[in-house]
Amino acid sequence: MTLNHFINKIICGDSIELSKEIPANSINLVITSPPYFKQRDYGGLSQEIGNESTVEDYINNLLKLFHECVRILKDDGSIVFNLGDKYEKSSLLLVPYRFAVEVLKQEPIKLVNNITWVKLNPTPRQYRRRLVSSTEPFFHFVKSEKYYYNLDGFMKLSDNPQRKRNNNGNNIGKKYFTLIEGSNLSPRQKQQAREELTKTIEEVKKGKIYSFRMKIKGIHSMPFGGQQGGRRTQILKKGFTIIKINGNSMKRDVIESAVETLKGIKHPAIYPEYIIQELLKLLTRKDDVVLDPFVGSGTTAIACKKLGRNYIGFDINPDYCKMAEKRVENVKIIKPLL
Repeated sequence: MTLNHFINKIICGDSIELSKEIPANSINLVITSPPYFKQRDYGGLSQEIGNESTVEDYINNLLKLFHECVRILKDDGSIVFNLGDKYEKSSLLLVPYRFAVEVLKQEPIKLVNNITWVKLNPTPRQYRRRLVSSTEPFFHFVKSEKYYYNLDGFMKLSDNPQRKRNNNGNNIGKKYFTLIEGSNLSPRQKQQAREELTKTIEEVKKGKIYSFRMKIKGIHSMPFGGQQGGRRTQILKKGFTIIKINGNSMKRDVIESAVETLKGIKHPAIYPEYIIQELLKLLTRKDDVVLDPFVGSGTTAIACKKLGRNYIGFDINPDYCKMAEKRVENVKIIKPLL
């Protein structure tokens, strides 16, 4: 069967069997969130992944799918799996990490990042003996060093509608002026520090940078880490250094996003479209082919359609397939005027 048979379609069926029909080395990105182990009812289908009697069986079934994902992935492609954990007898099973370890043992792939999704609105629970879980991992795997990676394609932090721009009004950097005056810097060094601090504050207010930190000789500890050489030299020479923070959220291995709920959509686990868009921009080009073998409510397909990527979606539940198809059909693409 050719790849064109699958392109821009939601297909109902078993994800493992359907994946076997996709030609080898033909997919640019596999991105998905499989049903979590014994966490939710996704439609009462006994054969569905997530209904296994043991966590070992669950991981083994995921590994069968993952093997097909590796086979169909292009050499410059990526695989991203989002998994949630499970408590059993008041103890975490570490399901996502056990899965990732087994993948690394069995498949010729590399784990580039364990990206942590921080939920801005976790489900409130009244636990008395443990804290509310508010994070999940997105594992980014690749099969070669040639994987496509476009850092410039990311949304900047200010583009995330769920996070406000860093804007403290007249208080931005105010504490540093006080520290400069109380420091042991020479009058000339203090004047230079005030001038550079003023310029940096203006960059924050205009949105050119997200934030900054300042280190002053005799007050703050000396810099350490990858950039210590240049920063240490600045402190010794000028008496201070300013560390500018550009605010590209995904250059860190953390994504902050709210859990989504959509009116009229009965799927119990909708992951945020914002996260998928970010990863599509990072790992794919326009017209690339993206597979979601557990497409569920259709979020991956919708994000692909909006960003000009080709999608393939599988799901074993006919109701979810119809729901996803309807949602994708309702996405209107507005082309910019020339």
